[in-house]
Amino acid sequence: MLRPDNLQNDTWFSRTQLMLGKSGVMKLQQAHVLVAGLGGVGAIAAEMLCRAGVGRLTVTDSDIVQASNRNRQVLALRSTEGKPKVEVMQNRLLDINPMLELHTITGYLKDEKIIDLLAQPFDYVLDAIDTLSPKLYFIIYALKNNHRLVSSMGAGGKLDPALIRVADISGTFQCKLAFDLRKRLRKHGITEGFKAVFSSEPVALHTILRTETEKNKKSTVGTISYMPAMFGCFCASVIIRDLIEDDLSTSKLIEK
Repeated sequence: MLRPDNLQNDTWFSRTQLMLGKSGVMKLQQAHVLVAGLGGVGAIAAEMLCRAGVGRLTVTDSDIVQASNRNRQVLALRSTEGKPKVEVMQNRLLDINPMLELHTITGYLKDEKIIDLLAQPFDYVLDAIDTLSPKLYFIIYALKNNHRLVSSMGAGGKLDPALIRVADISGTFQCKLAFDLRKRLRKHGITEGFKAVFSSEPVALHTILRTETEKNKKSTVGTISYMPAMFGCFCASVIIRDLIEDDLSTSKLIEK
């Protein structure tokens, strides 16, 4: 972890300090963020948090890198195919910031694993899980433990990054995943209370392929290279800005 007395001398970090100031930088350095899911959204979000200087990260995923990931996931290269995403992410993050305090969890998140994980203290939690049942369970227990939470909705079938939005889950629309989540969350008495990154762009029917072969999925949705990464960057920006919100509110703007 970077220390207050050597921030000025750490060349790779100098522009972040110029942007956020020493107080903002130190808030990020002292923060512990959980990133659940290291696919197209979660992996780029974890990288942006690391590059911004978040001092502690916990990352979790159960998958290995597959050839089909290469069109949209930052971890997916020919050289990384067949390797656990958590392992590839760990190597990448520590190559960016060797002083990062990184905790890794490999395995499918469900039931008691989610309960135990979210019983731990975190300053912010990112849900980048793309399967509905564990995503729902994860959100419920994140809220039960009073974690600040941002959740990524569906990037599949979306093409226009200008239509990406951030809103309370109650304000999401034109997103099938968000609709299904809201419906199920209402059964648990949850109608609002966490931020969601979503797109208001309609999904064309030709982008959806019904399948019975994908584990835990009933369909595969076409995805363009940049959209999951854009969702991940939006998620990271929500976390970073919320963690330093006091500094942002008191900063002086340049007069035009």
